[in-house]
Amino acid sequence: MSLPSKMNGVVLTGHGGPEKLEWRDDLPVPTPGARDVIVKVSAAAVNNTDINTRTAWYSKGDGESGDATWSGEPLSFPRVQGIDVCGYIAAVGDQVDPARVGERVLIEPCIREADGKILDTPWFFGSECDGGFAEYTRVAARHAYPINSNLSDLELASFPCSYSTAENMLTRAAVKSGETVLVTGASGGVGSAAVQLALARGARVLAVTSAGKAGKLKALGADQTLDRNADYLSALGAEQVDVVIDLVAGPKWPSLLDVLRPGGRYAVAGAIAGPQVELDVRTLYLKDLSFFGCTVLEPDVFGNLIRRIERADIAPLVAETYPLREIGAAQQAFAEKGYIGKIVLNLT
Repeated sequence: MSLPSKMNGVVLTGHGGPEKLEWRDDLPVPTPGARDVIVKVSAAAVNNTDINTRTAWYSKGDGESGDATWSGEPLSFPRVQGIDVCGYIAAVGDQVDPARVGERVLIEPCIREADGKILDTPWFFGSECDGGFAEYTRVAARHAYPINSNLSDLELASFPCSYSTAENMLTRAAVKSGETVLVTGASGGVGSAAVQLALARGARVLAVTSAGKAGKLKALGADQTLDRNADYLSALGAEQVDVVIDLVAGPKWPSLLDVLRPGGRYAVAGAIAGPQVELDVRTLYLKDLSFFGCTVLEPDVFGNLIRRIERADIAPLVAETYPLREIGAAQQAFAEKGYIGKIVLNLT
């Protein structure tokens, strides 16, 4: 298949507000390296990481010091963002089986190979390299996973980042059947994924959310919901939970440790209520707690996720869809958090 020379897409031109997102119709179509595939993007979802990268939220300094990516490395501009991608392989490099052309794929968000080399520190798609907010994107063939599913491209695009993040947290925390798992931020993309994936493991799930979304989370399978404004300790009592899956952090963080049983595990991959928390180290060591910071995916996580999708162990939660050109409106809707699941951009 011959590729065009130019494509439409949205580029991030610098750190800042939505004005830093620019629609272009003259972007060069990427060409594959020997071990790469070119994917024609059909759908790409909106994530916290898109906005956090744009606003330099990841920076621990002033946002201008070059540490405003997941990996702490400088971001080069212009950058095509978009970590969640469903699409079809349109071209392959010389060392990739040409029979792969035409495959429907999901792209693994955590990139361990780029430009034909194994990376010392993993990259993240749409951050350290161009992602899916354009008609075509390039990735090492090993990161383009074939998917066999009756779900639509828009539905499949809701899975890669949020669900692999959630599956990684559950994997790191070794969640087992019969355990009680508390999920904060349970109505968001990662939170709702964690609810489903914990249930698929046979766990009992307690979901923290707003009162208006509690019914939908119970319908999803949560055994109990807690209002996000409540104190966890007052609502549950001490030592009632085996694992905490935290996406919120913030001022109520100490009570998350109070509700953990001795030997409990705490996994975190977000801090939407604030990254600075107060830790009484005595709680950590006297209760023999284990903490897991979760960003880089364990090697088997994405393959396991693909199998769960194909078996229909989990379901997509697409709240709204927008054309790529309306990415500003999509990110505004995302920021308002008036939904459960994911917002997805349509590129077809």
